[in-house]
Amino acid sequence: MLTFLHFLFMAGSLLVVTAMPEPFSPDGWEPPLEPPQILPYSPMDSNMTEPPAGAMEAYCQMLLQSPVPVPLDQIPWFCLCTHCKGTKGPKGDRGDRGLPGSPGSPGRRGMTGFRGPPGFVGRPGVKGQKGDEGEKGNRGLQGLVGPKGDRGFKGDKGERGLEGRSGDRGPKGDDGVCPDACESSQGPPGTPGLPGPAGPRGLPGTQGLSGPKGLKGDMGDIGQPGAPGSEGVKGEPGPQGECNCTDGVDGSPGQRGDKGDKGDQGQTGPTGQSGVQGDKGDVGPMGMMGPPGPCMPSIQSAFAAGLTSSYPPPNTPVVFSHLFYNIQGSYDPSTGLYTAPINGTYVFSYHLTVHERVLKVGLFHNYVPVVKTTDPKVLGTTSHSVILHLARGDRVWIQVKDSITNGMYAGSEASSTFSGHLLHPDTCDMASLRAPINPLIQDLNGYSWGNLSFQAP
Repeated sequence: MLTFLHFLFMAGSLLVVTAMPEPFSPDGWEPPLEPPQILPYSPMDSNMTEPPAGAMEAYCQMLLQSPVPVPLDQIPWFCLCTHCKGTKGPKGDRGDRGLPGSPGSPGRRGMTGFRGPPGFVGRPGVKGQKGDEGEKGNRGLQGLVGPKGDRGFKGDKGERGLEGRSGDRGPKGDDGVCPDACESSQGPPGTPGLPGPAGPRGLPGTQGLSGPKGLKGDMGDIGQPGAPGSEGVKGEPGPQGECNCTDGVDGSPGQRGDKGDKGDQGQTGPTGQSGVQGDKGDVGPMGMMGPPGPCMPSIQSAFAAGLTSSYPPPNTPVVFSHLFYNIQGSYDPSTGLYTAPINGTYVFSYHLTVHERVLKVGLFHNYVPVVKTTDPKVLGTTSHSVILHLARGDRVWIQVKDSITNGMYAGSEASSTFSGHLLHPDTCDMASLRAPINPLIQDLNGYSWGNLSFQAP
């Protein structure tokens, strides 16, 4: 109990010192008008072990609410500490940062959060080296046949296909046998033959009849006035009239006299306005026939073909088996040879894709190399074009040097093509096209690489 009272006394003293607005002055003290009532017990009686419940609060309330103010020095300290509140001082400066505490134990793993938004697309990385070619896998099992689909809609009518090559002439049929009656009977009509080549230009025909009369032509410009006519003969004088000497009334007007002599020609007047357009005139006679024109367009030859098998073999023409254009049939897609149908000037070109190997390629004319191209790139393209004069039956083809430098490639995303066409023939004689073409004479060295006929300095 004494310990509790001692602690209460110290706390009350501290609060009284901090809560009093000004110190107590004994000069201004006056005795109370009415002394406070004496409680029937002493709050600080040492003989009391514990005051009654609420007695101390009632005593302090009586002192503080007395009609006559009680001096502060006569009020017990425990009554003042229950009534006053200390004033709040200014906020102090921020203290120094304390030492970091020891790390705590790791907490439990939290729940997985929601998926965040996708990040920005990064810059493309450097292209890596090409990996090794993998081994071909085993053929898988054949899948089950799917159910039959519904009948599709009827498609649009396709375009007319290219005209096919004419077939070879069939063998001659057996001789006919005369029947017993020896009466000829008309057989079924044969299939129409192929149209022959265009014949030479015919002689000019006879002059045709004159055509119907055409419309009247436009009215021409007004011509200049003609020359004046010759002077006429002077007429005889008329009879003399009667004369009365008296000045009478004016008589009636006399008859008009004869026309006098023609005067001199006056100056030419200004040109008048054009008249109304007249009818179209008649057609004039036919003129003379002009000189013969250039060659007929029936002499034509052109082709374009694509490669279907990469890395072609050497010592043989490269076969471009996929045809883009070959209506005249001068290019053979099974051998890779182009045969000139007529003497003339031709243009040839090739555009090739190079892949994984070096490419050495040349264009050959009758076993003689004309141009050669070397491309050392692992992936690239090469091309060339040349103009040649060929005779009828000459052959032209493409050829690679060897199996190490045959990097000619063709795939789904790359193409290699060979093309050519007749620029103009040497003559317009169509009869020369009907003669058979001589076969190509095999060279002693075969399809060798050979050397160019000219060497760069």
